[in-house]
Amino acid sequence: MMISLPLVVILGAVVYVLIRHTSLKLLHAAVCVLFGFYLASTVAAPEMRRLVSIVIRTIGGLF
Repeated sequence: MMISLPLVVILGAVVYVLIRHTSLKLLHAAVCVLFGFYLASTVAAPEMRRLVSIVIRTIGGLF
């Protein structure tokens, strides 16, 4: 997936804003990151990549 790095940057920015301006705690964000790493090593990872690709193509098609 060619958009993986920009997607990571966007998600990182969203996490930063949530930590900075809402009640998201750093520990909560760390747990989410660890969950993502563990999810990436499961059999669900290809389906998650496919789902993200479909959502991004759909959003891109709207503009």
